[in-house]
This record gives sequence, C-alpha cells and structure tokens, in this order.
Amino acid sequence: MFSERLRALRRGQHITLEQLATALNEQQSVGPDDHSKNTASQIGNWERGIRTPSFVEVRKLAEYFDVTMDYLTGKAERDEYDLGRLFLSGKQLSFNRELLSGRDRYEIYQLIDGYLHGRENRATPQDTNQQEELDLHLDDH
Repeated sequence: MFSERLRALRRGQHITLEQLATALNEQQSVGPDDHSKNTASQIGNWERGIRTPSFVEVRKLAEYFDVTMDYLTGKAERDEYDLGRLFLSGKQLSFNRELLSGRDRYEIYQLIDGYLHGRENRATPQDTNQQEELDLHLDDH
C-alpha cells in the first residue's frame, strides 16, 4: 500500500524522483537520521517495494505531501479530515484564498460546533408546513 500511495502522490504532483529527493533533502530536520541524503534511486526502490523507508523518512514524506503517516502506510484514507483538529492545529488555513486569522478560525470552529450540536433540535421539513424542497429541474420545452 505504501509504495502505491507514494507513487500516486508523486505522480499526482508531476514531480520526478530526483525532484522529490531534492525537496526532501531541503526539508527542515525532523529526527536523528536526518544526516543521510535522499536519492532518486532510493525513492524509486520505495515506490517499487524493494526497500522500506525508516520512520523518519515516512514522516518527511508525509510532511512534504501534507498527508498523514497513516494515509501513506494504508491505515487511513486521505478523505478523512477532522475539521475540529484542523482548526485547532497550528497550520495556516485559508478559505477561497483568503488567509484566516486566529479569531476567524475560532469563530468558524464555534459556528460548526454550534450547528452540529443544535441540529437535533431543529425541525425537520416534515414537522413544518414549509415547502420541503425547491425543485430546480427545468422542464425542457
């Protein structure tokens, strides 16, 4: 699973093995094994499943591709994001290319939290006399 996901992430960003090796070597140090330089052939061996990277290398790859280590190793799907954790993380967040301030993040978090906790108290369309759905299907004439 790891080799397929690594290959898909790299190819999805249209970067060569050499470009990925260079980018990983330029990353900030993340552990005690940082002194070894990554090479294109090393990454190629990881993608073909010939070799297995160390924990430190998997962590560097996860940081580079902005995915979790669990995703890279096949333990979790990429589509799973916990918005609460994301809003409370130290990562910079933007919405429609506008950077969110700390205050924005907090207020959006509160809005989502309030919405989710209040939804069981909201009336369902069957409980009201309001129109249930707006039919946007236009008749072809």
